[in-house]
Amino acid sequence: MQTKDKERFIVKAKEGFTPEIGRLLSMMEYTRMTTIEAVKGLSTEQLDYRIDGKGNSIGCLLHHMACVEEVYQIITFEGRDPNEEELQKIELGLTLGEEAHEVMHSKRLDFYLEQLDQVRQNTWKRFKGMDDNWLDEISPFGTDHQANNYFRWFHVFEDELSHRGQIRLIRNHQQRNC
Repeated sequence: MQTKDKERFIVKAKEGFTPEIGRLLSMMEYTRMTTIEAVKGLSTEQLDYRIDGKGNSIGCLLHHMACVEEVYQIITFEGRDPNEEELQKIELGLTLGEEAHEVMHSKRLDFYLEQLDQVRQNTWKRFKGMDDNWLDEISPFGTDHQANNYFRWFHVFEDELSHRGQIRLIRNHQQRNC
């Protein structure tokens, strides 16, 4: 058994990061590992499958995960909303819907895994420049709420965990009905 497998259920600080950021990244790493396990070996057809031809496909959910993480990079690390160019790149993945299914179709698993990996590498690089106090910084969250950066990044992997559940549901439905 590899060291990583032995420690998969241990949330701990990570070398090169402040203690709290390291723990947060440890949880994000576990979440991503289980997401990848949930999609391992899926064909393009399986990635495009939608229950009863409606709802999200696994491919769209993977794209959504990458776009959510990317928008939170902008919001938290840069302290701003995405500009028009950035929004154009990620909006489809954030909103999903029929248009997303028309665009995010017929792509191989490697496409989505590479997208997730590139976004995550950027996230880790940007976290290296932050300290634990940054996690506590509070700013507006939507029109009626406040949130700190810790919550925002918790929300990124909470969203991924939720969609991983959808992915498992879609896979189970496929296995029973296809």
